[in-house]
Amino acid sequence: FAQVSIAWRSAATRISLERKENKQRTLKKKKETHQHTMLTNKRALVATGMAGTPDDHVEKKIRMTTALVPSSSDIKKQLVETKGVLPRTSSLEAPTMLLTGHSGPIYTCKFDATGELMASGGMDKLLFLWRIDGKCENISTLKGCDGAILDLAWYRNGEYLITASADKTGTVFDVESQEKIKRLRGHTSFVNSVSASRRGEPYLLTGSDDGSAMVWDIRVRGAQKTLKDEKSPYPILSCAFSDDSTQAFTAGIDEQISVWDIRKEQVVYKLQGHTDCVTGLSVSPDGRYLLSNSMDNTMKMWDVRPYVSTARFTRQFVGHRHNMDKTLLKCSWNADASRVTAGSADRFVYVWDAQSGNILYKLPGHAGSVNEVQFHPKEPIIVSCSNDKKIYLGEIM
Repeated sequence: FAQVSIAWRSAATRISLERKENKQRTLKKKKETHQHTMLTNKRALVATGMAGTPDDHVEKKIRMTTALVPSSSDIKKQLVETKGVLPRTSSLEAPTMLLTGHSGPIYTCKFDATGELMASGGMDKLLFLWRIDGKCENISTLKGCDGAILDLAWYRNGEYLITASADKTGTVFDVESQEKIKRLRGHTSFVNSVSASRRGEPYLLTGSDDGSAMVWDIRVRGAQKTLKDEKSPYPILSCAFSDDSTQAFTAGIDEQISVWDIRKEQVVYKLQGHTDCVTGLSVSPDGRYLLSNSMDNTMKMWDVRPYVSTARFTRQFVGHRHNMDKTLLKCSWNADASRVTAGSADRFVYVWDAQSGNILYKLPGHAGSVNEVQFHPKEPIIVSCSNDKKIYLGEIM
């Protein structure tokens, strides 16, 4: 028995030594493979002109190939890794940027004409200014509204910023001095929408729950004109100027869009087709088409040129959703009018092809109703704001 015990121990020792040697060989092979991979990545980074230390390369590569995207499902956050190093298309520090700071739902966000600044406003009554480059830092917080900010507009080249508020007024801020310079008083209920003229007279347009739209001259005090249809005195949820500022578009809970001659203060014609409240209006960059977003879960394109021989209804876009919250979801065009986008209550950002009507992007990330989506005027960037108190900036192809 002693001899058998000694032989068994000798065999066990030999097996243990063999396992240890195999483990060491495996670790050595993994280390060599890892070093080879790191060397290959380093050569690739050098070849693309990304200079720096190896640590810098690794950090930059990780930043370029990953994005932290909050999910609307039970899993709050998940790390999405792309395959390889994707080409960057913007000046943002990362392909997806999350901006936080608002303490309540965010109802509106818009880029200025240069794309260097972006403004946002919402339930917390604060107007945030963001610089759109690198880390997209918040550069200023403007105060002056006594109610929730429901909409905002940049005046032409971005010298002024105008808000529409639940305090029944509009407010004009000087962007350079960051001070409130004018209060638009005259409405008797919530001001839901505001628009600034693109050219022509320096006009502003506001639409209110009191059923009227008011035209303001930024140079003088008081409303210059009041547009109100006595036959349809329903709340106005959205308004917009025509490209030459001779006409105004208003829409609301009466399910139709009124086209006004501003000089005569009369309705020229009406666009009918929606079957529920119209919550957003946007004129195309060339002024030929009008986009309308409605609670009937459709977005429609209309030909609003002065003389049209065919039907003004042009195209319909579907996919996005409104829900029982009945928030004022807006819509917009990109710079060359090839794409359109809109907010949606299903927490997604939708982008359509303007010619075919097909959905190009359905982007997740928000955990609440997406109230507004805007295209950057110069770069392939899209911004969205939501009831989840967050703003997302992201690159698109």
